[in-house]
Amino acid sequence: MSSFLRPAVPGQDPLGEPSTNGNSRNSAIKKSLKYRPISSHLAITPPVSVVIPAMNEAENLPYVFKTLPEWIHEVVLVDGNSTDDTVAVARELRPDVVVVKQTGKGKGDALIAGFAACTGDIIVMVDADGSADGHEIVSYVSALVSGADFAKGSRFANGGGTDDMTPIRKLGNWVLCTVVNKKFGARYTDLCYGYNAFWRHCLDKIDLDCTGFEVETLMNIRVVKAGLRVQEIPSHEFERIHGMSNLSAVRDGLRVLKVILKERGKRHTAFPVVAPRRIIGRGEVS
Repeated sequence: MSSFLRPAVPGQDPLGEPSTNGNSRNSAIKKSLKYRPISSHLAITPPVSVVIPAMNEAENLPYVFKTLPEWIHEVVLVDGNSTDDTVAVARELRPDVVVVKQTGKGKGDALIAGFAACTGDIIVMVDADGSADGHEIVSYVSALVSGADFAKGSRFANGGGTDDMTPIRKLGNWVLCTVVNKKFGARYTDLCYGYNAFWRHCLDKIDLDCTGFEVETLMNIRVVKAGLRVQEIPSHEFERIHGMSNLSAVRDGLRVLKVILKERGKRHTAFPVVAPRRIIGRGEVS
């Protein structure tokens, strides 16, 4: 896999100056890479796909799409058989959106379908309720091109936060996170959070096979067991903008616990979670 993260100067070839024979010294590489300027000082070559599972989120999508960076390669919206204008709104906001019709049920099923439709080297998971700030994606991608395999969002790392968790949910998340850290040798600060990014090749090593909300926990456990390098990214979770959440603290908490108990008896490779990066400020998905 070829990728780089380096300063980008407007009008300058990101792969270097021309050689003395008049041809770019990296012309062979350039044929397979696309220069994606993130800012006047930063550029990447890997294409980035954003997967957004959505069901009846037509009112929230304008806010979600507004925060997505212009430099991403594609947006894959997985529609969970919405009865509102979710798909129409997505296509109006972004005509090139890839729409995947979900045939099964559950967030895990939706994400698996979305991952299969991605063509980018890097995949980012974003919820459709407006709780995530798309401008944070640059921090996730930066961690990946700098050497991480899996960039894991954390609301409880230094610099993160949440406006949406009740004390009971915070306690439950902490207890489950502590169990996973002890049983699998991780050092997570957050467990049940759906804002993550990873290199596409990780999918071959974590073999996702659950359909519900617990898919996020399963991913976190299996990247540990696969010995993948994880970078925690401080992230701020906002309240859902419109509509009601389908989350049930007790029901989904028990499903998460069931996944942990099922996975704990299998062999795993312990690895340290890299110290999180601090995010300063906040920016304004067939």
